[in-house]
Amino acid sequence: MAKYFIVLVFFLGMQISKAQNLTAPELLDKAIAYHDPDKLWSVFQGKLFITMNYPDGRERQSEVEIDLPKQHFEITSTTEATIIKQTLDKEECTLKLNGSTTISEEDMKTHRLSCERANFMKNYYLYLYGLPMKLKDPGTHLDSKVQTKTFKGKEYLVLKVTYDKSVGKDIWYFYFNPSSYALEVYQFFHDESKNDGEYILLSDLENVGTIKIPKVRAWYYNKDDKHLGTDTLTKTLALD
Repeated sequence: MAKYFIVLVFFLGMQISKAQNLTAPELLDKAIAYHDPDKLWSVFQGKLFITMNYPDGRERQSEVEIDLPKQHFEITSTTEATIIKQTLDKEECTLKLNGSTTISEEDMKTHRLSCERANFMKNYYLYLYGLPMKLKDPGTHLDSKVQTKTFKGKEYLVLKVTYDKSVGKDIWYFYFNPSSYALEVYQFFHDESKNDGEYILLSDLENVGTIKIPKVRAWYYNKDDKHLGTDTLTKTLALD
């Protein structure tokens, strides 16, 4: 058993050493080849059913429809008795609260409803569920050095990513399995010197066609490891 363990550690060490010689673009390409081997994300057409569970027991159900070729995005979120639907069809924006487009200013404010917010939600879901493929988007800057970090007791190959100011101001780190190149953790900071921001642990995979999307995402604060919530991809459907 001891001999087997030594051989295994040696083998893993060789894999990590070999992976460390990758450039940042090479590591990203390998990660994309793992998650989207047939390069289908750019023409994604499907529905994602997501359940968000909060530490205080609250739950939110979301149905997210993404049709990239038709430039269509729609999210329907249900929390207790409130149903919010936000639709972006090319340049057209439609907001509904409990099935009605007639929404009072008070309700708009209470539920944070606006077309600007709808666009934020679209960018949020396309970004997080489109990773690591979205790291090829314009305005994205990969640090030239591939880092090796141990996070929560596991060793990863890490890419540091910054963005044009028009895209985003946060600093992101993406943690890849050194053997499979699967994306297993990502982390962002508003100001890294303050250890603010959050990290997200990814687990399980959902095959959407040949695209591998993390099924479970658990969110934590960087500063104190406080758990913020966990969202789970419960079902996916292809659009007709």
